Amino acid sequence: MRLVVISGRSGSGKSTALQALEDVGFYCIDNLPALLLPELIRLMLAEETPHLQIAVSIDARNLLSNLRQFPRVMQTLREQPQMSSEILFLDADEATLLQRYSATRRRHPLTDQQQSLRQAIRTERDLLEPIANLADLRIDTTRLSLYELRDGVKRRVAGRSEQMLSLQIESFGFKHGVPIDADFTFDVRALPNPYWVPELRGYTGRDSEVIAFLRRSPQVSEMVTDLQAFIAKWLPRLQANNRSYITIAIGCTGGQHRSVYVAEQLAGYFRGRVDNVQVLHRELSQPAAGTRHD
Repeated sequence: MRLVVISGRSGSGKSTALQALEDVGFYCIDNLPALLLPELIRLMLAEETPHLQIAVSIDARNLLSNLRQFPRVMQTLREQPQMSSEILFLDADEATLLQRYSATRRRHPLTDQQQSLRQAIRTERDLLEPIANLADLRIDTTRLSLYELRDGVKRRVAGRSEQMLSLQIESFGFKHGVPIDADFTFDVRALPNPYWVPELRGYTGRDSEVIAFLRRSPQVSEMVTDLQAFIAKWLPRLQANNRSYITIAIGCTGGQHRSVYVAEQLAGYFRGRVDNVQVLHRELSQPAAGTRHD
């Protein structure tokens, strides 16, 4: 049996993630009290034909005492040989969460006459810290559309079988902020920049014109080779330490050329070496303002 616990701050996309797993055959439960998890698993294992994949959403709607005991509950579950478990934690920056609630005019579960929306968002962050600290995979949905989030969950979570490593390589632009969900972040701004070649400025690192420009540079080849060697060396050791998900972030100034090219080169290298390899170009696809993430 496989258990996926989905958690995160309200507005970060928990409902979307749960629905994505339900679409691919998971038995899904929303807003389960954390202390009922062991009983749920016991009942499922006792069935003659138990559900092999279960996804459960646990969030700040739980009682505070339940949230505090969540680490103990998960430790007990992870000691059971009949099942595997993992925690997916979703989050977004404060400004984005405020914007999403303003756009949808929905009530935050922790707001009341004494606590504003901004205060509720910050309180929720503290309440969920025990779960966030145990997360196997963290996804920052700040710049993801609903469709990108849904597809990402299906590829990384549903597309990963037991004992399989999921590797995501993400390009980004430093001027738009560093991804908060990356395990390793590499800076490729020292490489030659196609942006300063006028005829290349409108292309991206996936276009043949930029690819040809970067391939001519020995520095670019050396950087790619060094990153391949570093990641290849440490992935097996991380996996041996029970790491199921690894996110590698590659950053340049704007996230359009160098980081995109390097991310694509790394993804191509590790496909066939790692079971589940995904590539994401954060700055090449922007969600519309006010996109709702339930």
